Amino acid sequence: MNRWQIGDVRITQVVEDGPTPTSTKFFFKDPPADLVQRHDWLKPHFADDEGRLLMSVHCFVIESAGRRIVVDTCVGNDKPRQNPGWHQLQNPFLQDLAAAGFAPETIDTVLCTHLHVDHVGWNTRWQRGRWVPTFTNARYLFTRTEWNHWSALAEAKRAAQPDAGPMDDVLGDSVQPIVDAGLADLVDMDHRLTPEVWLEPTPGHTPGHVSVRIQSGGQQAVITGDLMHHPIQCSEPDRIVKFDSDGEQARQTRRNFLACCAGDRRLVLGTHFAHPTAGHVVPAGEVWRFEVL
Repeated sequence: MNRWQIGDVRITQVVEDGPTPTSTKFFFKDPPADLVQRHDWLKPHFADDEGRLLMSVHCFVIESAGRRIVVDTCVGNDKPRQNPGWHQLQNPFLQDLAAAGFAPETIDTVLCTHLHVDHVGWNTRWQRGRWVPTFTNARYLFTRTEWNHWSALAEAKRAAQPDAGPMDDVLGDSVQPIVDAGLADLVDMDHRLTPEVWLEPTPGHTPGHVSVRIQSGGQQAVITGDLMHHPIQCSEPDRIVKFDSDGEQARQTRRNFLACCAGDRRLVLGTHFAHPTAGHVVPAGEVWRFEVL
């Protein structure tokens, strides 16, 4: 568990899984075999000796202006997934969250930077034969653009495959139950949660993707979401990521983000960055690199 203080705002990381060694081929289209070896600054925190990327799945809890905000809810337990590493998990995430001081009933806001499988899983849990909200006293925030995109795709899929089973029904098991329970708020991509915390549009990975900006006491930080999955993208911002819905928009979003972070030295908290997770973006010629705290 990591904690950071940004003025009056406290941010706590709770890890569901990781660090996990991951092949560059999992993320990038046609990566060169020596991609990791080109960037020796990645070791020891973000790459191993076999040239694999080290990744993490975790959430952040922001405490600001009396509110407790969970940012992204990881993969979740009991969910049927094609990815064997995420299928029917039985992780102690909720116990770890409570041990960090955040029992589910004390959370008042859940924010999903986007609606991919590894960012919405603990929105719900399996109880008495159905998916129910995990954070029963929270409002769940999804950007309107993101919800419209994925709900339209889900409706089209249901029409084309009416007999499809529950495998990878991410909206059905992790988002729709929140909407049905009346706990969802659809918000704009620049929505402000508190005077110190607001959303920043960072589309490309998905249409309604947002990052989370924090500013307090003359300090500032940003939670990336998946505009970047790994620090190597500081030095390889133009490399195509398989999971970006609009590769060119995602590339430009990354470049703009990195230039801004390097310019104002805001603390960067990577949503999939392995421990120590936080650091600063610094210039390195025409690109950048990530300097840990």
